[in-house]
Amino acid sequence: MLNPEQFFECLQHHGVSFFTGVPDSLLKDFCACVTEKAAAHQHIISANEGGAVGLAVGYHLATGKIPLVYLQNSGVGNIINPLLSLGDPEVYAIPMLFVIGWRGEPGVHDEPQHKKQGRVMLPMLDSMEIPYAIVSLEMAEAEVAIKQALHEAHSNQGPYALIVRKGTFSSFQLQQPQTPAMELTREDAIREILEELGGQDIVVSTTGMPSREVFETRAHKNQGHQRDFLTVGGMGHASQIALGIALQKPHRQVFCLDGDGATLMHLGALAINGSLQPQNFHHIVLNNGAHDSVGGQPTVGFQVDFLQMAKAAGYQTTAQVQSAEGIKHELTTLRKSPGPHLLEIRVKKGARKDLGRPTLTPIENKQGFMRFLS
Repeated sequence: MLNPEQFFECLQHHGVSFFTGVPDSLLKDFCACVTEKAAAHQHIISANEGGAVGLAVGYHLATGKIPLVYLQNSGVGNIINPLLSLGDPEVYAIPMLFVIGWRGEPGVHDEPQHKKQGRVMLPMLDSMEIPYAIVSLEMAEAEVAIKQALHEAHSNQGPYALIVRKGTFSSFQLQQPQTPAMELTREDAIREILEELGGQDIVVSTTGMPSREVFETRAHKNQGHQRDFLTVGGMGHASQIALGIALQKPHRQVFCLDGDGATLMHLGALAINGSLQPQNFHHIVLNNGAHDSVGGQPTVGFQVDFLQMAKAAGYQTTAQVQSAEGIKHELTTLRKSPGPHLLEIRVKKGARKDLGRPTLTPIENKQGFMRFLS
């Protein structure tokens, strides 16, 4: 396995000093190392992968140096437009280095949402004419790959990708910054929310830990899973899925359980939600200030004002709570007035170690959910 600190120092030794991207579970130890070792203005955790490409373009324009963009391969779709229409050698010719976590690698066990992405990742890079190499587990060979990648990025004035397999990096413990003390875990909050909902209420939960916690809460209560759409992929799009349902089912109450990182990833969704004024739309942002599902890297969730953003976008009511009593009160209150509503619930980081995964396939979840909607 590669020592993340040695890998980071090797990159710096060869002139890479700016890092940006969206955290990934396969890269979490490397990302933790970058977070701790890089200066604050030299490491930006971006809202989405396309934004990271934009930051990288700006960095190169200002310095002439090669930036590094890290991401999970699920984010490759988000980089296609800015990469091909800006960074490509045939447009502005911006050299940049990508480090991409290979979720769903063929032959390696992974969740259903990653299998297709893993299978088509290398052909996608080929189609975009992005050269790449798979990172070795040996540091000497990894350094050769880094040198070759930077040489080709500079020579071709375009991108080069280093592909990271599962288990490539050894552990790196990030010294976690102080965060505000919260009363509830995210799972506690989800349990309180589901307890307050009616039998015909509709739930759309965001990707990662929240959907797993929704599934486990229902299983623990023997309630069945037909009321919930578990958005296992497509980070940042849960509220638009919920909006699409709310507009077609105006007499049913729709609750979107979102995350702070997911909400920030595609913040324009707030404007669409607010502009269409769905009265049955309830947007709940579970904010722990972290990308919890992929290593706990920080978001700016505690530094921004979701309530003011939602108000400016046209949401009818907004509220922030941190307790079980606050959740009960606000869910009771918002039912009495037309939406859209935004409820921010501030919660602790982390999840329990034995948190399971949905035992239904995505297709089974979809089929049961559609029967419930009809």
